[in-house]
Parts: sequence; structure tokens; C-alpha cells
Amino acid sequence: MIITKQKPMEEILENLKDIQKIYLTGCSLCATSCMTGGEKELIKMKEDLEKQGKKITGYTVLDPSCNKLQVKSALKKQKEAVEEAQAVLSLACGDGVQTVAGVLQEKPVYPANDTLFIGEVERIGHFTEACRACGECELAWTGGICPVTKCAKGLLNGPCGGAKNGKCELTPENDCAWILIYQKLQKLGQTDKLLQIKPPKDHSKAYHPRKITPQK
Repeated sequence: MIITKQKPMEEILENLKDIQKIYLTGCSLCATSCMTGGEKELIKMKEDLEKQGKKITGYTVLDPSCNKLQVKSALKKQKEAVEEAQAVLSLACGDGVQTVAGVLQEKPVYPANDTLFIGEVERIGHFTEACRACGECELAWTGGICPVTKCAKGLLNGPCGGAKNGKCELTPENDCAWILIYQKLQKLGQTDKLLQIKPPKDHSKAYHPRKITPQK
């Protein structure tokens, strides 16, 4: 899941300072789960902006905001309200904002959220970073615990030696990823996987922007 948090209202208002009429979009997936872009948040944003003298021409929860064809279809159904607006405020992740902006080529689209990371939902309102989309997954030999993300130094061949009481020396509130990996592999009876020396990470596989097309 893409984890997002709402920008400070002061920043949102600064971006919209010259805009009077605004159309709001949210996202049915990640932003809804993060409580930053579902219908409830859109209604709250509408009320907050109206208190600042803004006119909200309409709003919709896109399903999802990152699907270009779905976005195009949904906004076409809201054509009159979208055209009346001077700008769109997107309560989605950065990808969702860019998708809406790509569909509405001649209308500015502003983000209401900051995109933080790909992560797990531990419980309502609690999220943990889990994946950095490195392009070369290491989870098969680390017991399903990512050293690229969970280790503050991204080490691939064991701990740095600076851990204390099982905690990372750089971020003491975090468990040492390599202690977790060792303990998990021990439970699985797979500690032999740690004997193979791993080559340096091939960061070329995480070049940006990446694109996937169907194989012929």
C-alpha cells in the first residue's frame, strides 16, 4: 500500500491562494485506507475550504486514482463540475495526482497529501515501511524480511556490528533488521542461506521512471 499523510492546511491554502473554484478528487484504495482521501476526507476538505471562502464545484472518489482509464471515465461523468473549477485538489498519492494531471492537461492539479512510502497497515492509523521497490526482490533468502528497507544501511551481507540490545545504531527505536532475519531463518531452518556472499546491489534496476509493457 502507498502510505500518505495530508499536507498542512497552511500549505494547501498557499498553493490555492489564487484559486477560487476547486474540484476535489480522492482515491478508493490506498488513500482511503490511510484516511487521507476517502469520501469522509473529501467532505471534510470541502468544509474546510468553504470556510476559507473557496467554492467546491464537486468531488469524487476515483476508483482508483492511479488508473488512467478509470480516471478519464469518472471525470468525464463530472465534466460540468470539473470544467467550472479553476483547479483540482487531489487527495491521493503522488501517482494519483500525476494521473489526474495527465488526464486534465489544461487544468492545474494540486496535491493535498505527501506520499511517504510503500508499507503495511498494522492497525488503523499505524503504518510501517516495508518495500522500497528496488527492482530486485531479496525476500526469498531473508525469511520475508527486507534488508534493503528494514536495515537503515541497506546491508545485504549481515549486520554492521553496531546494534545494541537488538536495536539499530542509527535509529534506536527500530529493531536491527539482520537480527530479525537471522531469528526468522533460524525458525525456518534456513540459516544456511546466510552463507552465500551477496554481490553489491544493482541499483540500475531501480532506475526512474520505470515502465512495464506486455511481453510479446
